[in-house]
Amino acid sequence: MQPMGSEKNRKRKRIAKPLYHLYFSLSPHYLSVRSLALCLTFITFLYLLSNRISIVHSAFRPVLVVPSFPLLSSFSSNSIIRFYPNNILSSSQLKIEDRILFPDHVLLLVSNRGVNSDEFVCVYYENPLSSSTVTVNRDLLWADEYNDFQSIVRCPLPPANFSSLVNLEIRGKSVRYLSDYGEKLGSNRTVHSWEMVAYGAVLDGNTAVVFVKGLNLRPDRESDPTQFSCHFGLGNLEGGGRYVLTTKAITAAQEVVRCSLPRSVRMNPSRARGIRVTVGLTPHAHARANERLLVPSVAKIFDVKSEKQKKSEGKYELCACTMVWNQASALREWIMYHTWLGIERWFIYDNNSEDGIKEVIEELEQEGYNVSRHVWPWVKSQEAGFSHCALRARDECKWVGFMDVDEYFYFPFPNPRNQKSRELDFPVQNSLQTLIANFSTSSTIAEIRTACHSFGPSGLSSTPTQGVMVGYTCRLQSPERHKSIVRPDALDITLLNAVHHFHLRKGFEYLNLPQSTAVINHYKYQVWESFRAKFFRRVATYVADWQENQNEGSRDRAPGLGTEAVEPPNWRLQFCEVWDTGLRDFVLANLADSVTGLLPWERTSL
Repeated sequence: MQPMGSEKNRKRKRIAKPLYHLYFSLSPHYLSVRSLALCLTFITFLYLLSNRISIVHSAFRPVLVVPSFPLLSSFSSNSIIRFYPNNILSSSQLKIEDRILFPDHVLLLVSNRGVNSDEFVCVYYENPLSSSTVTVNRDLLWADEYNDFQSIVRCPLPPANFSSLVNLEIRGKSVRYLSDYGEKLGSNRTVHSWEMVAYGAVLDGNTAVVFVKGLNLRPDRESDPTQFSCHFGLGNLEGGGRYVLTTKAITAAQEVVRCSLPRSVRMNPSRARGIRVTVGLTPHAHARANERLLVPSVAKIFDVKSEKQKKSEGKYELCACTMVWNQASALREWIMYHTWLGIERWFIYDNNSEDGIKEVIEELEQEGYNVSRHVWPWVKSQEAGFSHCALRARDECKWVGFMDVDEYFYFPFPNPRNQKSRELDFPVQNSLQTLIANFSTSSTIAEIRTACHSFGPSGLSSTPTQGVMVGYTCRLQSPERHKSIVRPDALDITLLNAVHHFHLRKGFEYLNLPQSTAVINHYKYQVWESFRAKFFRRVATYVADWQENQNEGSRDRAPGLGTEAVEPPNWRLQFCEVWDTGLRDFVLANLADSVTGLLPWERTSL
């Protein structure tokens, strides 16, 4: 006779066996009720993970991976994400990484290249926290490639009562809402302000150079670096403001802070590529060293090595860098003329142009001109852009000229009174490169400064068809400031620059060229149609836009113009004190076609 306990055990096994087969595919082994409960609990946990439901919102924050969602962001709305049922676009194809609010637009940094501006619209939310929020769409202002890994998208400012948390949507596609999805995933909803943000970073040897808006450091002055530090993330660890490595600042000037790299990154520099970095600053005079206020950041570290290949025989003798906004019409004449003078390589920093400048540069490249365009979406940051360009050009160029596209070098014709020019005896073509090469062997000269003459409308009422050099021939008598050509390997470590000249390292000096040797014709005040086109916007950091009621007596503004884009009386006759046809005669004598009389940059009608 079997004991009573044995009979009960057999009954339990008969009950457990079908349950075991039901949940574990008919395994021949037995499980206890306790083991079964534990397994069911684990399966439930896995099920919850697979459905991306946060167990404890404040402590558990799973990684967001939703392949059927077109637009996801580490700083996206925490209430609504739009879903495309046919998997038109996956999160790996397009992700909004950061948003920056500018005075006149919202900039999106997107994690892929080649966003088509005709394919998307900007989406605004009246109340992102509501499941039935009202949305409106607006056309993109602009989309462009930013670097090897990101694109930029510029959206209009949000309508009144709508959030600046802008998203993108494929134009014309039907969508459905997933309410509160972002909140469940704990995603960050930050929109950075352009008033205070770290916006760029590059590697430079064992240091990182970080570009920061909002430090309010004095122009043309080096600042105390001890009040700053750099904070580095690794991979996704910087999310939510968590930066895992910190180093001290070495220099700080204007919008540029240089810090040493963390030891682990110095040992393996490839680790730095693509990681986020920001700047920490001391909040008050008596703060302790570990009390740092971290600047919001969209800056990720990239190399500044140009996409262009260096010449096999070494560096270019002479390069040029400029920053432009809607100056496409001026590029052909400026580049063709200075290429003829000997500039071999061009770095064009495009500051949010919308006038077809990309196509103009591509056309020049196809014609054999060594030009590259670098997208620089950071408004009012010319000095920082020039610092960036100096780093970028250092490996390619012995000398780099920093000037604007309305500035042209001119060498007066030798004459009996101009003995110094006769002694130099440089040829007409490549004359600028030849002049610079004379100083390449110097152990101390690292900057060559050239005075500028500012030209006026010269009596014209419409844009001169042969270009600015031939059309404008009347100028102010006294020169205004100067522009520089520098050796990038001799620049001060701060990269400090102002009005197109840089601070040099100790032991190097600058040379002022006599006006009898070379001058720059600055076609600053052109016909009203051309002048008004650049009226509203300046690229320089410390120069007020013309419509702003600041420093109205400054030489950087148009004297007597005021702050409104209204043509002053007798504009075409202003700024005319000396008739100067020297460069016009020089160009017509040396560059005009002997048969047609056309200059290289003139367009012929078919």
